[in-house]
Amino acid sequence: MSQTMIGVIGGSGVYQIDGLSGAEWISVDSPWGAPSDQILTGKLEGMPMAFLPRHGRGHVHSPTTVPYRANIDALKRLGVTDVISVSACGSFREEMAPGDFVVVDQFIDRTFAREKSFFGTGCVGHVSLAHPTCPRLGDACETAARSAGVTVHRGGTYLAMEGPQFSTLAESKMYREVWGCDVIGMTNMPEAKLAREAELCYASVAMITDYDSWHPQHGEVDITAIIETLTGNADKARALVSRLPALLGPDRAPCPHGCDRALDFAILTAPDARDAGLVAKLDAVAGRVLGHG
Repeated sequence: MSQTMIGVIGGSGVYQIDGLSGAEWISVDSPWGAPSDQILTGKLEGMPMAFLPRHGRGHVHSPTTVPYRANIDALKRLGVTDVISVSACGSFREEMAPGDFVVVDQFIDRTFAREKSFFGTGCVGHVSLAHPTCPRLGDACETAARSAGVTVHRGGTYLAMEGPQFSTLAESKMYREVWGCDVIGMTNMPEAKLAREAELCYASVAMITDYDSWHPQHGEVDITAIIETLTGNADKARALVSRLPALLGPDRAPCPHGCDRALDFAILTAPDARDAGLVAKLDAVAGRVLGHG
């Protein structure tokens, strides 16, 4: 058994978490660069928690420039075991309305301008992403959302686009009608991939702000309308998070789905052929299998 520590990555509109005892913004050094911002640490209902605003306070990072590797590495260094991602998304489904939440379980990655792995030349690793989110953590998020009075949909495919522009009408229709996606956003990739490489359980909660551009009654995406919905969604997200400590509990058994053992058979580079510099940078992410502890 280890101790549960919840890490929350807040998306657009969610720049803080209320109710933390001993709350303190701290700087975390990472060999992968500076995280998006300082990390808010403290305890919620007695459980250690870390909160990281994905875009930085004041929303200074675009989806492309978010330092995803540094963010995940920093949370792992702090002792986080379970990562809850909350992010603003558009919906491709009439029944997934603005203000609703979707507990995402699949992704299609259409990003192209981001570093997507901790591994590379000198230390090659391949993790499975067949099931990129943790069902156990998804269960907790669904239960917490329902108990907070949020309309929540369990399961959905998230189309990750590069941005920062919103979709064309043709793209929106293709993602919805041909590819069968449910929501669209700009930030969960490569975040989910990196969380898996870092052996962190990861759940994605998509906070619906709009219907993207496919919907005949809604037309193009309007940032003013999105911001109005974001405000209400942020309050719902904080209510969801406040219920997680009781659901997850302080004692953390090994993940039944193997998220915390994702690297057991992932490293292919022979020990004597590994790049010492890269291995050193992987001390937090992959230290369990690379001999750092």
